[in-house]
Amino acid sequence: MTVSGITTRVESLLVDGVSTELRIAASLGIALLAVVIAGVVVPRVTTRIRLFVAGWAKGRFGESASETFDRVDAVAPVGVLITIFVRLIQLAVLSAATFVLLVVWGQISTALQLIGLGQLALPAVGQFVTTGLVLLAAFVANDFIRDIVREYTANTKRVTAHQEQILTRVLQVALILVVVVAIFTIWGIDIGSLLVGAGFLGVVIGLAARQTLGSLLAGFVLMFSRPFEIGDWVAIGDKEGIITKITIMNTILRNFDGEHVVIPNDNVANQAITNRSRDGKLRIHVEVGIDYEDDPERAKEIAREAVEDVKMVENNPKPQVFPVAFGGSAVTLDIRFWIAPPTPQRRWRATAGVVEGVKSRFATESISIPFPQRTVSNRDTSETETVTQPATSGDIEE
Repeated sequence: MTVSGITTRVESLLVDGVSTELRIAASLGIALLAVVIAGVVVPRVTTRIRLFVAGWAKGRFGESASETFDRVDAVAPVGVLITIFVRLIQLAVLSAATFVLLVVWGQISTALQLIGLGQLALPAVGQFVTTGLVLLAAFVANDFIRDIVREYTANTKRVTAHQEQILTRVLQVALILVVVVAIFTIWGIDIGSLLVGAGFLGVVIGLAARQTLGSLLAGFVLMFSRPFEIGDWVAIGDKEGIITKITIMNTILRNFDGEHVVIPNDNVANQAITNRSRDGKLRIHVEVGIDYEDDPERAKEIAREAVEDVKMVENNPKPQVFPVAFGGSAVTLDIRFWIAPPTPQRRWRATAGVVEGVKSRFATESISIPFPQRTVSNRDTSETETVTQPATSGDIEE
C-alpha cells in the first residue's frame, strides 16, 4: 500500500471513529497546552537556564566570564538574543500544536505537507542562526583583539602607536577572512571556484589601483622601518611639520602654518625623510659677519659667551663658533649650538635669542657687523667711489 493510501485510510478512520465533540475537546486541550508551554514554561525555563549558565561560568572562569558577557551585551544586547531564542522555541511549539490539531481533525495530508515545509525551512533557519552566531562571535573577537593589542603595547616601548594600529588592522583582516570562509562553508558555497575568480579579479584590481596598493604596502614598510612616530618633527621632501596621524594609506602632518598635509605612504617611502626629533636634541647654525679689521679670535670668544647666556641653548655639547668664509664685505662666523628637546618653537626662540645676544655683545665690544659694500668706478677716469648702503633682502648675511 502506498503512502497516499495509508494517509487516506487513517483520515477516514479519524473522521468515522472520532466524534466532533471529542475533536473539539482535544483541540481545546492542545491549544491550552501549547499556550501554557509557549507563554509560561519556555520563558521561565530559559531564564533559569540563563542564570544557571551565568553562575556556573562565573564560578568556573571568574571575572573573565563577566567581562565576556559585557562584551557580548555591548555588541548585541543579551536580552534581545534571549528574546529571539524564546520566540524560535515558541514558534516550534506552536508548529507542533498545529500539526497535532491537523491530525485530530483528520487532515493528515496537510499535516504531512507542513512537515515537508518544515524540513525545507529548518536547514535555512539553522543556517541563518549559525551565521548570526558567527557574526556575533566575530564582533566580540574584534573587541578582544583591540584590547589584547592595546594591553600588549602598553607594557612595551618597542611597539609604536603606528605599529599598534597596523597590528590591529592585520589581525582584523585575518578575522574577516576567517568569518567569510566560515559563512561560505555554512551556506555550502564552493570557495575554490571563488578563489579562481578572485585571482582574475585581483589582477584587474591590482592594475586599476596600483597607487592605492603601493600606499598600502608602503604603510607596512613604514611600520617595520619606523623612520618616525606620531609627534615627531620631520621633513618629508619639501614638506615639514609635526606627525599627527599614520594610517595604512597615508601619513598626516601639521605644518607650521597650522595646515594638515596628507601624504600618501608610497610618496613618503620614495622621498628623503629628515627626523629632527629622533635623537632628542638638534644642532642649529647661525651665521654672522664681522669687519675685516676686527680680530676673528676675539669675536669668536664674545659670540660664544653671548650664545651660552641664552636660556634655550644647551651647554652640553657647548656652543661652538668657527670662521668659515671670506664674504664680500665681512668674515663669516658660523655659530653652532644645540637645543633639547627639539621643537619648532624652541628653535625659533633659541635662534632669536642668539641673534639678539650676539648683536648686543658685538655692539658693546665694538665689533662691527658691516653692511655689504659696492665700488662704483668710471672706466674713462681713474676716480673710484666706494658706496656703503644697506643690503637688500637678497644680500643679507647672517
